[in-house]
Amino acid sequence: MIRGRRAWATAIAVLTVAGVAPTGAYATPAPPEIPTATATRDTGNALPPGWRIAGEKGRNHLEWRAPQPVPVGDARVEFRANGELVGVPEQQDDGRTFRLPMDEVRAADLGDLEVEAAGRRLDEAPGAGASRRAEPPAPKLPPKLPAGTVDPGKSGTYATTTGEYSLASVKLPGLPAPVEMRGVVVAPKKAPGKRPLALFLHGRHSTCYVPGRTEDVSGDWPCAKGSKPIPSHRGYLRDQKLLASQGYVTVSISANGINGQDGDVEDGGAQARSSLIRNHLGRWADWAAKPASAPATVRKGPKADLSRVLLVGHSRGGEGVNRAVMDSLYKPPAAEDGYRSKARWNIRGTVHIGPTLFGQNPVPDVPSLTILPGCDGDVSDLQGQVFTDGTRGVSQGKALHSSVYMVGANHNYFNTEWTPGQAQAPADDDFWHDPEARDPLCSPGAAGRLTADQQHKVGATYIAAAARLFVGGDDRVRQLVDGTGRRAPSADPARVLTHAVGGNRSAGFLPDDPQGPLKVTGARLCDAVAPGRSACLGEKDPGSSPHFARWRPEHEAGRQAVALDWKKPGTAARLTPKKPVSLKGAHSLALRVAVPPNTSGTRFDVHVKDAKGKRAKLGSVKIDGLPGTDRTASYWAQEVRVPLTAATRAKLNLGTIASLELTPKSSSGKAWLMDAWSWKPGTPAAKAAPLARVDIGRLTVKEGDSGFRTYQVPVRTTGKNAGAVRLYVVDPETGESAGRLVKVGPGTAGIKVTVKVEGNKRYGWDKPHDILVKAVRGTVVGADAGGVTAENDDPMPKVTVEPVAADVSEGAPLTWRVSLSEQADTEIWTLAQLVPVPDGRPELSTADVDQEWLSQLVEEAPNPAIPLSKVEYGTLWTSVPAGNTSLDLTVPTVRDQVKEPAEHVRFQLTDDGGEPLAQPFEGTVRDAS
Repeated sequence: MIRGRRAWATAIAVLTVAGVAPTGAYATPAPPEIPTATATRDTGNALPPGWRIAGEKGRNHLEWRAPQPVPVGDARVEFRANGELVGVPEQQDDGRTFRLPMDEVRAADLGDLEVEAAGRRLDEAPGAGASRRAEPPAPKLPPKLPAGTVDPGKSGTYATTTGEYSLASVKLPGLPAPVEMRGVVVAPKKAPGKRPLALFLHGRHSTCYVPGRTEDVSGDWPCAKGSKPIPSHRGYLRDQKLLASQGYVTVSISANGINGQDGDVEDGGAQARSSLIRNHLGRWADWAAKPASAPATVRKGPKADLSRVLLVGHSRGGEGVNRAVMDSLYKPPAAEDGYRSKARWNIRGTVHIGPTLFGQNPVPDVPSLTILPGCDGDVSDLQGQVFTDGTRGVSQGKALHSSVYMVGANHNYFNTEWTPGQAQAPADDDFWHDPEARDPLCSPGAAGRLTADQQHKVGATYIAAAARLFVGGDDRVRQLVDGTGRRAPSADPARVLTHAVGGNRSAGFLPDDPQGPLKVTGARLCDAVAPGRSACLGEKDPGSSPHFARWRPEHEAGRQAVALDWKKPGTAARLTPKKPVSLKGAHSLALRVAVPPNTSGTRFDVHVKDAKGKRAKLGSVKIDGLPGTDRTASYWAQEVRVPLTAATRAKLNLGTIASLELTPKSSSGKAWLMDAWSWKPGTPAAKAAPLARVDIGRLTVKEGDSGFRTYQVPVRTTGKNAGAVRLYVVDPETGESAGRLVKVGPGTAGIKVTVKVEGNKRYGWDKPHDILVKAVRGTVVGADAGGVTAENDDPMPKVTVEPVAADVSEGAPLTWRVSLSEQADTEIWTLAQLVPVPDGRPELSTADVDQEWLSQLVEEAPNPAIPLSKVEYGTLWTSVPAGNTSLDLTVPTVRDQVKEPAEHVRFQLTDDGGEPLAQPFEGTVRDAS
């Protein structure tokens, strides 16, 4: 197929022209199913603006170029086609270009290309598609909650001391350059005894900057001469000083060396961040044992108590601290680990601030608090909600996992070094603001947006709340973080809502219960992640939900909610579990329910029925939607509780509750029930269970020249107990995945996936055979993705261009034949640039060629006509289909009535950057009269 190349639809060609090019040149192949066009006008099949196929060092890349630099962030940038994951590109040094090697493309069809980061379109302007006739009204903020009995945001009684240490860098697996071992310490002065330790890890941000040059930032590591490392680790000094005043030793560590090298790491750097954290904790354990060996700044504070550790991670740092907890309890594969020693510490809890969780693999038995910024423009899908939701049913359920939704907070302002006006290096507001389509909730100056100082204050308050609850054991703090509906006055004027799972919640109604699904009438079980009608949120629902953040498969089984949609009051939704549940000993039934943003007055009556059919109304609940827009993830479940006293009075058997009913009282509406639990006050002790750990590896093999070879995907399972995971096997041809439950651990067959690789002597793309895994019951998952990659081991075919009809009369087509030395299993593209004809000879003009063909080169036919070499998009590319060996490149000419001399057209074969690859070739059109 042949078409003109618009500015965005380019392919590299490394060609030989018969008789003139040097020998040994090769073609660069095209990706699977790249849309192409014939000579007729069909611009709908072009690659979208900003996209092209680019070549570098003999390797093709699918490339997208942003209109402006994209700040280095924590959300994983993904290329998607037709809604399916194509791959994870690497950001280039210019900050605008993202490239994915074509041999890593996972989708067979590259139609409808998109660029996403945490569910947000990067290749679409903020507010695109929205009406700009009038700015929508500001959403109503939630009411101010009653104050709690304690306020962890208040400073303590200790003065503090601050200093830094810098140790020898460490080499971590998978990263070429060593990673720094640097930390800023803030500790209490004159605090008696050993003190608990809080360790902070920042997220993924630009690594280097040139002082005085606002645009000169990069993601390099190490930093180039003349530039300085961005001190991201110093962005939590206010949080550290608050904790230190309350008696904690704190350290915030630098991870620029990981941020600069994790662009193409399969897990986004989670294992490397865990290794870095544990390297620091290992040093702190050494210093606690031998205080005289500690750096001077550490010796200025009290001795750290490594049996009481809190980890705090921002963005990718949040995923890093989760993996550090996992690796401390359940050993990771030695080949992937950058810290081999035994853990000499006890992590009592974690705080995740606007975190990523690409693997959706939270540790279930260590308490956590996850801050969800309502105006997050980086990790905008608020995927950190999975730190709460993803622990349900996996283990004992005693560890409290809290989600803290902060209305008006963005991603960056929790770190002063990422905050404009406070940072040493250039910084920005990460929320995706468009001055022509302001967001009424989150754009700068909107009534709902927090200032940088307000946001940092509320963040510090809830970090201190986690420390006081998880490490200090002060149960009075729990009401601030577990959905009870109390606020910390130090966080004012921020509006903060919370809910939780675990803790003193026990048996309940779980839509995706691993013991068996609920039976639902009057509503429907919906899929958190799915195409089509089974999805919990449809295309017409503006905005998104943190509960339904996408993992890797396009349709994820075993992750559900109950969707209610009623047109009149009284339409009861009944949930019946596989077995009756026990609510004995509980005070209340706690429900997590989401309603559409900006709605008000959604009301339900709540009934339960026991196994003998006795029914009781527990009470009524009212829920107002969170403030939200189409740019926020505001379909977030709020916790409401109804006491069980009515059921007791009605003499229901609370040990055998057979069903739960929600009866809408409002005239119409929608709601999504995430779960319902028996609840009582208190925070039980949480002890980590001996869970099985699963890690998926990757095996890379050569395809060979003939026959079939069978390989097994490397899977490592450790632990003394058995458990269950959900396994997905991805079809390498279609990108679709099929999932099933698999038992793992002692006494089970475990995960055994074999891959059959066919050998041949034809050039083709590397073929990944991927599998994915997620914990279901009694397991934790480290590396959640892997597989077998069959590497192409055949040379690219040589390409020649020969004239077929290069001297014709007007009205006849000029034709050249593009030939391959042999067949290939992929399309092979070539690229030829129209260039001026030398020596003053007449040149073929836009009036001399077929106008449909010309429409591939210009938006509008020029009048008067111009030489072809001056058209706007002056490149032709050809695609030799897979399995073929030749294709004709044709320039259709038209016959006119004007007597004129012979006219010429000239092509120059070029690489992607427009550099010539061989001698030009020409065609001549002679007058037909």
